[in-house]
Amino acid sequence: MDTSAPPLTGDDTPLPPRVARSLRSCLEEATDEIVQEVHRAVPEYARSVDSLHDRTMRWMIRQTLRHFADTAGRADPAWDGLAEVYAAVGGFEARNDRGLHGLQTAVWVAGQVVGRRLIRHAPGAGWSLDTLEQVTEALFRYLEKITSATAQGYAAAQDGVLRERELARRRLRDLLVADPPGSREAIAGLAAEAGWEVPETITVAAVRPPAARTPSLPPDVLADWTRPIPYVVLPGDGDPDPEVAAALRRCRVAIGPTVPPARGALSLRWAAQALTLMDRGVIRARRPVRCLDHLPTLATALCADLLEAAFGTRLEPLTRLPEQRRRPLIETLLAYIQNGDNAVATAERLQVHEQTIRYRVRQLAQLLGDALADADRRTEIALLLHAWLHFHDRPPGAPDGHLDPR
Repeated sequence: MDTSAPPLTGDDTPLPPRVARSLRSCLEEATDEIVQEVHRAVPEYARSVDSLHDRTMRWMIRQTLRHFADTAGRADPAWDGLAEVYAAVGGFEARNDRGLHGLQTAVWVAGQVVGRRLIRHAPGAGWSLDTLEQVTEALFRYLEKITSATAQGYAAAQDGVLRERELARRRLRDLLVADPPGSREAIAGLAAEAGWEVPETITVAAVRPPAARTPSLPPDVLADWTRPIPYVVLPGDGDPDPEVAAALRRCRVAIGPTVPPARGALSLRWAAQALTLMDRGVIRARRPVRCLDHLPTLATALCADLLEAAFGTRLEPLTRLPEQRRRPLIETLLAYIQNGDNAVATAERLQVHEQTIRYRVRQLAQLLGDALADADRRTEIALLLHAWLHFHDRPPGAPDGHLDPR
């Protein structure tokens, strides 16, 4: 911080001793008037007379007035001590999330009070116009020095506050997706440090940003762009507001389930799984994908090796068919089971003729036998067919035919 003494006059010449002594007498009784004017101009500074805030303000005003009078009469004024005081006051405002406007308004209001007193004092003190101009110029240069010290202290503290807040945001972000989860008390404590209001629920979205840059998000969204699968923590149900949606419009996004704040790890786990499947083309979508809209695919991905082992015993007749015959039968059987054995609904879903559906179902009955009549086996078959269609276009046993959940 620049704590050099302020120039006192235009040519840096101190005021004559007689004028400096007269200046001290002029300022001795100015404190009460300054306090009254500051209270009127800056309402948040209007505190009771016995309050710590009011006592501190009066002490600072008295010290400043004395320092100004002493400075005006010396060729080598000491400034460091008072500069540090005003820098500390600026820092206090920053750490309490207040701007500098109130503090600097108070400084200039004090300067106006002193200026009026100088004008009233000048004739009785025998000051010439040149002397009054010299004192007034010294006053305004002194006020500039004070406001500069407050601004430097404010900026330094604000940088520290921002660094501390950003660190708290990162720790909070990590805690929200921690497994095992953090306690509600720990989350609330970090949220207070980060200036983040804890919502009733959160939703974690896994994000694949463009290679060129990471999106700029609003303050209530916590993000980690350093992970192999980056993610953002969205307050609420994960329905991005227009600002967030615009920031993520060029990203591939998978939105996990909505959970309480302490269960973010669950939401992140499923969001990351869905994004991996989007990367592989298993889940195809241009807009953000919600995990809860793809439950069968996500569940299948977690047990792909088991399903692969089941193909050979449960659907062995289908594995022996050539691709051009096998795929239409698989698609038909899955749609037929999902539509409650309704050939008309299946035909509408697959956009083929109803008689085509009935013909394929008869073929499937011949291939799979009694399995289609067994309710438990039909559930297994539906799961296997879903895995087959979504994770591979060839069955196990064919060249390169396998499921890969990774």
